[in-house]
Amino acid sequence: MKIIGIDEAGRGSVLGPLVVSGVAVEEDRVKYLERLGLKDSKKISPKRRVALSRKIERIAECHTVNITAHDIDTLRSRDVNLNEIEKIAINRIIGDSNPSTCFIDSMDVKPERLTRELETMHSDLRVVAEHKADDRYPIVSAASIIAKVERDRAIQNIRKTYTNVGSGYPSDPKTIQFLKNLSQEPNGELPDFIRRSWATVERIIG
Repeated sequence: MKIIGIDEAGRGSVLGPLVVSGVAVEEDRVKYLERLGLKDSKKISPKRRVALSRKIERIAECHTVNITAHDIDTLRSRDVNLNEIEKIAINRIIGDSNPSTCFIDSMDVKPERLTRELETMHSDLRVVAEHKADDRYPIVSAASIIAKVERDRAIQNIRKTYTNVGSGYPSDPKTIQFLKNLSQEPNGELPDFIRRSWATVERIIG
């Protein structure tokens, strides 16, 4: 019996991709993940996350989907909301891993609705969708770590060209200042890693 944990990183960011990751393992191997003492990736230092991600990759199969800023903007222009965008990635990961049980950190305000939707789409799948599942289930914590490490890599790649982007989140003054500086650029061209459909970006850059 294979189980999978699914979580994301970068959902609320104005820069870079939304990364959705799944960590799948046979049920009798979950104990090896538990021994790593995993928890929500946001509560672990970046260096520790990288070290843990390597250990997780040795224990389990990892599936990651990067949804670029451009793809997010394109889908949103077709009235596909962020929950639906994330579900596209989730369904791809479930299809690729073919688990019997899926534990997921619910992005839907009603976890039971997400459970129902996924179980309808995948008839042989049992779904456990909960808020803060990354704190409760080590396999979801593992997915959270894999997603965050992948997302951090994407931001590091952006920083090779643009040094002062901050974390990419609207709550980060550095990120807001970066967007304000861009708004002063004479050519008006925005880098492709910016989510132009975000209200924060529209307000600052127009």
